[in-house]
Amino acid sequence: MDRDKPAATSESPRELLLYHFCRMQLPAVRLTTDTFGLHLHRTFALYLAKSPGVTEAAYLDSLYAIDWYLCVGCLERQQTAWERLFASRTGRTDCLLIDALRARAVRLYPRDEEKQDSAVSEFWSHLIVSESAGSIPVLARYDGQRPLTPWLIRVFQNWHLSQLRAKPDETGLPEEEIGLPLPPQTEDRWHEAFVQAARDWLAELADEDLLLLGLRIRYRMSQRDVAKLFGIHEGNVTRRTDKLRDRCLKQIGEVLVREGWEGDDLGEFVMTEMGALLLDDPRLSADRLATLLAARGKHLPEPGQESDS
Repeated sequence: MDRDKPAATSESPRELLLYHFCRMQLPAVRLTTDTFGLHLHRTFALYLAKSPGVTEAAYLDSLYAIDWYLCVGCLERQQTAWERLFASRTGRTDCLLIDALRARAVRLYPRDEEKQDSAVSEFWSHLIVSESAGSIPVLARYDGQRPLTPWLIRVFQNWHLSQLRAKPDETGLPEEEIGLPLPPQTEDRWHEAFVQAARDWLAELADEDLLLLGLRIRYRMSQRDVAKLFGIHEGNVTRRTDKLRDRCLKQIGEVLVREGWEGDDLGEFVMTEMGALLLDDPRLSADRLATLLAARGKHLPEPGQESDS
């Protein structure tokens, strides 16, 4: 069948209107109405599993149609769709998506150039191919309810952080500690309220607290190695980390409650969102942390030396 020729389908008039709108916006990405309809119903089912009771009309109302259509084109292995995805730009910095992923790889692996180079290519390879038997390819998880490029950046970060946590030779943070980054399923309103409250909280922290967070979150250093750099007992690192976590939950939680939060998972939401924000905050950048260490007459150990006695 000619992929550019719509087939006879039972799509509703609204779905057909959406189909022709997407075709006009992305004429080089050619899908039949049958393929379009199948993916539309598939992604609605994905969203329905996360938001039971939502109607298809409500789903379509909030659909990022062009991003969704581009994603479907990639899943259908259309070269023009992949070319468009590679050329996508991120909203915040207007840089290419591929460059944004590379920048995130530098943050995730700050002292491992080899891993930085391979991180993006590994991620791309799993966009339409399952990572393991029974798993769903990355792009097949996109439901069209948020912009595609920020979603891909977030999935990229969480995918690599999951790998880091799974490696027995990596020193990671316990799940109860501040900064556990997991894929959020929250409304934009709460994310925006969180970001402002979290930045206000970070602005109040002393340099020593920022350094502690940076070493534990960005560099994934063990409590033992942080204690050696600080010249304090390991137990003090635990207590100071606990106090930071408690202050974070209390201060940010109070702000969200004032904004109208009524859910039971406020702590989980704050912990989930905090990881990505800490990695992005300039006060915890590699250069800033190096400056804070230098002020103490210290520097980061070379890779592989963190656990030396």
